[in-house]
Amino acid sequence: MNEGVNGVALAVFIFFFLAVTVLGFLAARWRKAENEHSLDEWGLGGRSFGTWVTWFLLGGDLYTAYTFVAVPAAIYAAGAAGFFAVPYTILVYPLIFTFLPRLWSVSHKHGYVTTSDFVRGRFGSKGLSLAVAVTGILATMPYIALQLVGIQAVLDVMGVGGGEDTNWFVKDLPLLIAFGVLAAYTYSSGLRAPALIAFVKDTLIYIVIAVAIIYIPIKLGGFDDIFASANEKYTAAKAGGLVPPEAGQWTYATLALGSALALFMYPHSITATLSSKSREVIRRNTTILPLYSLMLGLLALLGFMAIASGVDVANPQLAIPQLFENMFPDWFAGVAFAAIGIGALVPAAIMSIAAANLFTRNIYKDFIKPDATPAQETKVSKLVSLLVKVGALAFVLTMDKTVAINFQLLGGIWILQTFPALVGGLFTRWFHRWALLAGWAVGMIYGTVAAYGVASPTQKHFGGSSKEIPGIGEIGYIGLTAFLLNVAVTVVLTFALKALKAPEGIDETSPADYTADAGDPGVQVELPPATAGTTH
Repeated sequence: MNEGVNGVALAVFIFFFLAVTVLGFLAARWRKAENEHSLDEWGLGGRSFGTWVTWFLLGGDLYTAYTFVAVPAAIYAAGAAGFFAVPYTILVYPLIFTFLPRLWSVSHKHGYVTTSDFVRGRFGSKGLSLAVAVTGILATMPYIALQLVGIQAVLDVMGVGGGEDTNWFVKDLPLLIAFGVLAAYTYSSGLRAPALIAFVKDTLIYIVIAVAIIYIPIKLGGFDDIFASANEKYTAAKAGGLVPPEAGQWTYATLALGSALALFMYPHSITATLSSKSREVIRRNTTILPLYSLMLGLLALLGFMAIASGVDVANPQLAIPQLFENMFPDWFAGVAFAAIGIGALVPAAIMSIAAANLFTRNIYKDFIKPDATPAQETKVSKLVSLLVKVGALAFVLTMDKTVAINFQLLGGIWILQTFPALVGGLFTRWFHRWALLAGWAVGMIYGTVAAYGVASPTQKHFGGSSKEIPGIGEIGYIGLTAFLLNVAVTVVLTFALKALKAPEGIDETSPADYTADAGDPGVQVELPPATAGTTH
């Protein structure tokens, strides 16, 4: 790695960072409605985004800086097993095509801002709603932290912040500045800030990937040489390979399937979805979002290129920034670093908003101040979004980075346990609310205990997300095993509780709510920003 500061790359990085900072603050005026003091406006952008804004927002939300750094890093370290992210993002879109439009419709009809709002309304259970909210917040916190890890990796490679023996404040000052800027424009502009910045972020990433996939192979002698170099390294190290080994195929398949089921359980995915103006926008997006999967497949190949180019880093998370530093001219390395840095700001903003909305609607309003006004809700949500980011920053600055990564893996196991209540509830009222709560608890406990028992070369606990599947003997994704236990407990207890005629709670939704669209009776059409708040 370079010891000095790469001045040209840093200047380009700062230019783009300042540009998106200005955009972030200007976003407060973009598509502005007269009444800003509601979660619909601050937390969901007025529920008014069309197809392209939603596409960029969801892409910016799901394909994060950590994706940019970690997917090729996994391939750099472990071979083709790291490609699991590509099939899982292919699996996820037909899946969400079936249930996201239904969630949009019922949420728009009843004014739901979070998944927990829906769960409470569907099953008449504040306890189940609280469980979903707490799970969402817990799963999101380390995810935000990893976005900051992505920025830190770029700063390290550019030589900013000094070495390990540098005063901690000087070393972390660039990250503190980036955090402060992110916190400020998220507080002022809400979801509109990441929606606007996502255009810049995604454009930069597509440019960088297009250049990297052509320019770097030419410099390295073509893909034949790249794959040969990678295979040689894996063979010598007896780790990974160009094809997942037979023993790892269950792990690969269960991790891909479990991750696909979990992706749209994350609060930030739902926040971006509910910001769109019609269910048709959601349906269109599920058909064009796979373009990002194509990008992800090309991005993953950078892991092989890093090996072929001779990148040698102790921390695989630095492999791709170091590849860019080594292979690109300084000015274009700055563009690539800016793509990763901005790729962290967009999802970090959406994640903090989503977590804040969960706290405000499903903890503060449900249990602390039931008579909170929309303005009070918005104020609390803004403050909590700051606290969430402060927590993520503290996580990054005080803990080893592998801890953040492992907690994010644990977050994936946890968030998958909300699937039966959310997706099940969108299609049927058959599940009993107490059975869903018990199933969630069993899945959470099993998943946490199983993950705690996984060791790695660097850690005694929480060393990974795969373990032997009970009764099968193969190594598989803990989250999927926990999910199957969750479903089994939910089904068995539902039969038992129905037999005992246990109270089922009041369902405030009706079948027609799940197919309603903007303009239908009781479903308000969002006014265009230019006419919002005017009289006719």
